[in-house]
Amino acid sequence: MPNEIPAPISPPSVTEDAVLDGRVRLRQPVAGYRAGMDAALLAAACDAKAGERVIEAGCGVGGALLAAAVRRPGARFVGVERDPLAVDLARGNTALNALQDRVEIVGGDVERGFRALDLPVFDAVMSNPPFFDDPGALRAPAPEKSGAWMADGGLAAWIAFCLKAVREGGTITLIHRADRLADILALLAPKAGSFRIRPVAPFADVPAKRVIVRAIKTGKAPLVLLPPLVLHDREGTGHSVAAEAILRGDAALGWG
Repeated sequence: MPNEIPAPISPPSVTEDAVLDGRVRLRQPVAGYRAGMDAALLAAACDAKAGERVIEAGCGVGGALLAAAVRRPGARFVGVERDPLAVDLARGNTALNALQDRVEIVGGDVERGFRALDLPVFDAVMSNPPFFDDPGALRAPAPEKSGAWMADGGLAAWIAFCLKAVREGGTITLIHRADRLADILALLAPKAGSFRIRPVAPFADVPAKRVIVRAIKTGKAPLVLLPPLVLHDREGTGHSVAAEAILRGDAALGWG
């Protein structure tokens, strides 16, 4: 049966969580890397049009990929992931959300390059690359999280994959640490441009911790620095109104 839902993996190894205000159900490991705010923002930043094909580099269990597919019902999606457990969970999550007709999960290593996948180029690529490529830069993550946090080939390998994965005029959307913005732009600039940058700050009065960068392959338009998305208000205990609307799926993270 094409929409058959696989049997859940028994706890405590996996939990089933509701994201996008319950529109996406997500089974993910208790101890491993878990989809969170970054995945939600990446999904909200995807602006694929009907009929377009989108690939996510390093999709994990499908947190961003499936949310983007629900947000953009006319587009088709492929997620690439090297961790076999995450691949199995992502495929199960795709079935759990009845998205097999538009979402495919492919086992593969981003750091081997896009050509190793033997796929035609896409209209758009999105990614939340591992945040670190220097093991000495931070306390070592737990082994089950190391693949998501540590990029063996560095940020350069991930951006090279993204540049190869899209057609000319296609879009590249990344969420990453704000302090790597200069590196991201330098790595993209030889082949992409028309940058639009959305800082993401925890509060309005502190520096941004994340940036969401959108580039167009062969784009030539001037760089645009957009107003920041502020996640929390000092007066409240939850998310800001803008962040809450994005997390619930009531708003996209626009590029205007």
